[in-house]
Amino acid sequence: MSKNKKSKKKAAPVVQDDQDDFGDGMYEQKVVVQEDPIHGQLELTEAELAADISKILTAADPNSCSAKCQFQWGAGKFTSMPPSNRDMLAVHFSSAGLIFQRDSDEAKMQLAAQQAAQERLDEEARKLKQGGADMGAIDAVVESGKNQFNYSERAAQTFNAPMRERGVSTEPPPMKVVGENVTQWNIYDTYMDMYQNQLREQAASKQNSGGGGGATVASSDKDDDVIHSEAMGRSLKILERMVNQNEEDEIFQDFKYWEDQSDQFRDGEGSLLPLWRFSTERTKRKQVTSVCWNPEYPDLFAVGYGSYDFMRQGSGMLCCFSLKNTAHPEYSFSTESGIMCLDFHPQHAALLAVGCYDGTVMVFDVRNKVNKPIYISSIKTGKHTDPVWQVVWQEEDIAKELNFFSIGSDGKVANWIMSKNTEFKMELVMQLKLITSQSDEPEEETSLTGLAGGCCFDFNKVSEHLFIVGTEEGKIHKCSKAYSGQYLETYEGHHMAVYAVKWNPYHPRVFISCSADWTVKLWDHSVPYPIMSFDLFNAVGDVSWAPYSSTVFAAVTADGKVHCFDLNVNKHEPLCEQKVVKRARLTHVVFNRRDPVSCIFLYFCTNRMYLFF
Repeated sequence: MSKNKKSKKKAAPVVQDDQDDFGDGMYEQKVVVQEDPIHGQLELTEAELAADISKILTAADPNSCSAKCQFQWGAGKFTSMPPSNRDMLAVHFSSAGLIFQRDSDEAKMQLAAQQAAQERLDEEARKLKQGGADMGAIDAVVESGKNQFNYSERAAQTFNAPMRERGVSTEPPPMKVVGENVTQWNIYDTYMDMYQNQLREQAASKQNSGGGGGATVASSDKDDDVIHSEAMGRSLKILERMVNQNEEDEIFQDFKYWEDQSDQFRDGEGSLLPLWRFSTERTKRKQVTSVCWNPEYPDLFAVGYGSYDFMRQGSGMLCCFSLKNTAHPEYSFSTESGIMCLDFHPQHAALLAVGCYDGTVMVFDVRNKVNKPIYISSIKTGKHTDPVWQVVWQEEDIAKELNFFSIGSDGKVANWIMSKNTEFKMELVMQLKLITSQSDEPEEETSLTGLAGGCCFDFNKVSEHLFIVGTEEGKIHKCSKAYSGQYLETYEGHHMAVYAVKWNPYHPRVFISCSADWTVKLWDHSVPYPIMSFDLFNAVGDVSWAPYSSTVFAAVTADGKVHCFDLNVNKHEPLCEQKVVKRARLTHVVFNRRDPVSCIFLYFCTNRMYLFF
């Protein structure tokens, strides 16, 4: 270690033993110094001050072992090792850095390179300024020597080469057009080609047979019956649908898009115009008892045929009509008893629940061509003992099993569960009972006695466990699936049988009812009395809310009239009151859920069904 000592001189000479405190006396030097009597400091000459004194410092660790030994394998014993200064050294700190001393050669080279780069940038900026460049470009040059657009710091760099995408181009798969516009001429040409091919095949078979036995000829004639073949039947169905569509589509388009004098509103009469009439030969002498639209196909609806007369009961009929073909139904099923009600499943559009006059409930799959239900109730599974007036589907339960509810004149509200193992079971939800007395004091409970006949019910759109029931005695009860032994609330406003109760699709607290006492009443389920009442001067068969408005509803009466109300426009009188049929009784009204403009109402009379715009 080199050290340059510079201190002041003393007056008196002093002999100082300059020995390393940490060494063992390897280097000794006697220095004669003079001590300053005034300041008490050493006084050295200029030569002594400029002289370099070298010292060797050794680290002597008192805690380290002075006597070391080593095991000698040849001798088979430990031997002592001589001490050495190298063994006594210890490294306390070591670091590799990039800092240079300013006076070193490396530091001078870096400073020169930086100065040259700065001078080059200044020269470029001066040239740009002389050439008339803008100040932004000059500042960009002078600001830094780094490339501002393609610069990355050292920490962000990586030695791993990034992966590159490799795409393989192949030839596109072959495509074939399978759809085409079909006209009457194409159908006729196809039929004629098929007929000519069949004639040629028949002639070739006769030549090959050479006039064989009679059995062969009879079988060939049966096989060559083109008129009764499956292909001929399919072609006739397509042709019939095209003819009906061409004939009736003009009427539909006229009512929907074109305005003329017949479409003008007539005060007091309305502007309902009949579009088509649906009827079949098999449903003669039968009454239309129920109808419902398919939730997935807006042009498909189901109609149930039966009889309301107790003395004229017979077989029933289930027909599915389409707006594309009014001549014949798409599907038809026959039942032993008359059909009183039906309902399509909201998610599974092919499932149709049916309630009959003898208390039987069934489930049909309209996709099956077999005239047989997939589920049917019996005495073993449980059934109603009186006519079933309404069936309503519910969402799947926790076990993912399909279920629906039904109500009958026996006062039972039943839940029908369809298991995956084709089991059909009934669970009683509530047994309706008559209310004999009702006290004004809230402490006394209402006494129930006897059985009450149920006519209609409807589930709340928000609270699925809550539903209202209309009875033959004119009472309306609010019930819950969680309380099967009592009513949550009883509403008294009608004096005769309640034919229909419907919750408002937009307001979960409001519902409407109609009765044979000639009235339609509007209710709030938190108020025990009706908030509005409408007298239609005849028995009201059905009432229905419009799916596109919370204030529009329609009602039909036994005298063949339709009454349309809009509470937002008039709260006392209907917007229109129109007689649509003669010598017939209207029993049901249904709105189309998806296309209320083209098909708004369905009206039912004794044995015919009318579609109105």
